[in-house]
Amino acid sequence: MTLMQICYWIIAILGNLVTLTWFSITGSGLSLISLALTLSYGVIGAYDIFFSPHSLNRLYPVTAYIRYFLENFRKEIHQYFVASETEELPFNREQRSLVYQRAKNVRDTIAFGTQRELLEENYLSLWHSLAPKEVKETQKRVLIGGPACLQPYNAAYLNISAMSFGALSSQAIEALNMGASKGSFSHNTGEGSVSPYHLKHGGDLVWQIGSGLFGCRTHDGDFCPTSFAKTATLKSIKMIEIKLSQGAKPGHGGVLPKAKITDEIAQVRGIPKDKDCVSPSTHPECKNPKALLSFIQKLRELSEGKPIGFKLCLGNPAEFLSICKAMLEMDIYPDFITVDGAEGGTGAAPVEFSNRLGMTCLDAVYLTNSMLIGCGIRQKIKIIASGKTASSFDLLSKIAAGADTVNAARTMMMALGCIQSKSCNTNECPTGIATQDPVRGKAIDIDAKASRVANFQRNTLHSFFELVGSLGLEDPKQLTANMIKRRTSYNLSISLGVTIPTLVEGDLTSNPSLPYPWLQWWQGAHSDSFYVEDSHELPPPELKIKTI
Repeated sequence: MTLMQICYWIIAILGNLVTLTWFSITGSGLSLISLALTLSYGVIGAYDIFFSPHSLNRLYPVTAYIRYFLENFRKEIHQYFVASETEELPFNREQRSLVYQRAKNVRDTIAFGTQRELLEENYLSLWHSLAPKEVKETQKRVLIGGPACLQPYNAAYLNISAMSFGALSSQAIEALNMGASKGSFSHNTGEGSVSPYHLKHGGDLVWQIGSGLFGCRTHDGDFCPTSFAKTATLKSIKMIEIKLSQGAKPGHGGVLPKAKITDEIAQVRGIPKDKDCVSPSTHPECKNPKALLSFIQKLRELSEGKPIGFKLCLGNPAEFLSICKAMLEMDIYPDFITVDGAEGGTGAAPVEFSNRLGMTCLDAVYLTNSMLIGCGIRQKIKIIASGKTASSFDLLSKIAAGADTVNAARTMMMALGCIQSKSCNTNECPTGIATQDPVRGKAIDIDAKASRVANFQRNTLHSFFELVGSLGLEDPKQLTANMIKRRTSYNLSISLGVTIPTLVEGDLTSNPSLPYPWLQWWQGAHSDSFYVEDSHELPPPELKIKTI
C-alpha cells in the first residue's frame, strides 16, 4: 500500500471511531463537525480506492484531488509567479505589459536596460542612423487598390486582424469595431461573416470569406451572388478577403464548437446550432489558381469595384508561384494578399498543425514580396502581414521584410483586456472576450475597451514612425529587408533574407539563369493546380550551392 492508502485506513477506521466516541460523549458542535469530516473522508476515499477510474485516486485516495485543484490554476501560477519577463509563449510578460500600457495610455518605458540577451542566436535588431528624420503625415497611410479597383482603400499601417463573431463575444466585436472607428483603421470580420455588431459603430470593415462561405451561402452551402452583393456594397465594407488558409492551422478548416453557437450566430452564418461548425479545408470556389482568380474577378464586379484579395499561410513557395503564373496568364490580379505567419493564433487548432505547419511571417512575407517582384507584378498588389505583432519593432520588421501594412489579432484582444488564459476554445474566457456566455460577455465595458483598442493602435504607430525616423528614413516605404539584422550562430549579424537570393524586377519571367532554389520553384509551378511536389533540398547557406 502507498503511504496515503495507509493514512486513509487509519483515518477511516480509528479517526471515525474517535470522533464518533467524542460526539456521543459530549454532543458538542466541534465534535459533530469533526465527525462529518472523517465520515466524508471515509466515503470519498472508499469510492477512490474501489471505484475511481483514475489510478492516482486509487493510489492516493482523497489527496489526489489536491493535484487536480492545483492543476486548474497551473497556467495562472506559472504566469504570475514563476515565469520571467521574457520567457513565456506565445506572448511574454514584457510584450503583454507593453500592450496593456499603450492601451491604457500610461508610461511604457523601461528602466535599467534591456532584459533581452542581445547576443542570442536569431536575435533581430536594427542599425540606426546618426541623421534621424521625421515621418510626415502624408506618408502614414497606404492606398490599397490595383488597376482594376474602382474604390481603393486608404489603410493604416496597423489594423485589426481576422476574428469572427462566434469566436468572440458580441461585446468584444463591438469594442473592436468602435476602436477601429475612433482610430480610423480597419477591422477584419473573420470568416464568421458580417454581424450586426460589426456594423453598429461604423468602423471600416474587411469582410473575410472563408471556405464555409458564411454570409453569402445558399441553404445548400453554395456561393450566393445575391447575398454577397447585398453585404459587399454596404458603406462599411471597404475590402473583401478570400481566406485560403490561416497560419495557426494551415490545411485545416475553421472550427466553432457547438457550445459557442447561439441562435444569433447560427442565423448570421446560416448554419445549424446542434453540431460543431467545421469549415472545409479547401475553399469550394478556389480549387486551383485559375479558379481563385476568376472568383476574385467575380467578387470585384459584384462589390462594385472594391479591393479584393486573398489570405494564405505560405508553405511550398512553388505553389504560390503557381498563382503568380495564373495571374500572368489571365491578366487578373488581386488588390492585396494577406500573408499569415505560422506563429499566428486561433481559438482552436490541432496541436500538430499549430506547432509544425506553415512558414513564419517574416520568411513568408520576404518570399512573397520577392516572388511578386520576380514576376514583375509587385506594383499591382499590396501585401498585408499577419502574425504576432505586439510592438512597433514587430510592425517595422514585417514592413521591412516586404509588407505594406500589418494586421494584429491577439494583441488587439489584449487591448480589450485578454490575459492570455488560453481558454478560447472552452467558452469560459475569464474576461468575456472569447466566449458566448452572456454573463461573461457583459463584463466588457464597450466604450472603455474601444478607447483602449484605439490607444494601443495609435501609440504603437507613434513608436513605429519614431523607429522609422531613427533609421534616417522619412517614409516607411523606404524600409528594406537588409535593414533587419539577425544574429547568427557564429555571433555575427546578417541581413534578413540573405539565405534565399533576392530577385529583381521581372527576374522569374526573363532570366534563364535563375539561382537555386528559384529556378526549381519556378519550373515546378503550373497555373492549373495549387499542388507542387516538394522535391528540392534546401542546403545550408554556408555551402553556397546555386544549382542541384
